[in-house]
Amino acid sequence: MNKITRAFISVLRQNSSTCTSSTLLGRQLSYKSDLSLDKIYPSARLQLYTPPPPVSPPGSANKFNGYIPMDKLEITYSRSSGPGGQHVNTVNTKVDVRFKLAEAQWIPEDTRQKLLKVLANKITKEGYYYIKSDVSRSQQLNLADALEKLRTIIRAQEVEVAAPSEESLERVRRRQERAARERLQLKRGRAQVKADRQGPGGVDF
Repeated sequence: MNKITRAFISVLRQNSSTCTSSTLLGRQLSYKSDLSLDKIYPSARLQLYTPPPPVSPPGSANKFNGYIPMDKLEITYSRSSGPGGQHVNTVNTKVDVRFKLAEAQWIPEDTRQKLLKVLANKITKEGYYYIKSDVSRSQQLNLADALEKLRTIIRAQEVEVAAPSEESLERVRRRQERAARERLQLKRGRAQVKADRQGPGGVDF
């Protein structure tokens, strides 16, 4: 044991009761690195937490504000498919998000009823709706992608489609009539071609 090691151990024993940093040979002794987060960002909040739902602006109480409570979702991870080398075979990066749509109280009632009709063929017998994502080799990025997909689906049902004008309806009606005439004309032409292929009736060779 050299002199530096013995001096280091003696200083640690002397300061074991206070557990504070000490100076040895002009160097600061500490358990934390100079690149620790509390030194790089001294005024930042280092705790990870789920923020509360945002305050909805006036007049948008029945609109989806984009907040998705994570405790209402069932999130599972599995192996991703596709290229990625051995990393794909060892890390669960694919994200499967599911929840019961009929019980999702964080979605406005009107929007939830529209979703139940639009997604009727994609909801399981147990009432679960699934969203999957494996576009990345990161769990966090795939989870963010799945949540963004869910937000896009919900907001698509809140877009109010304007009623078509009379001019638009008349334009559609004329287009349908023209398409019907062209179809009947083509059908008559095919029937005439088949009739011309047949031999004259009543002639015995």
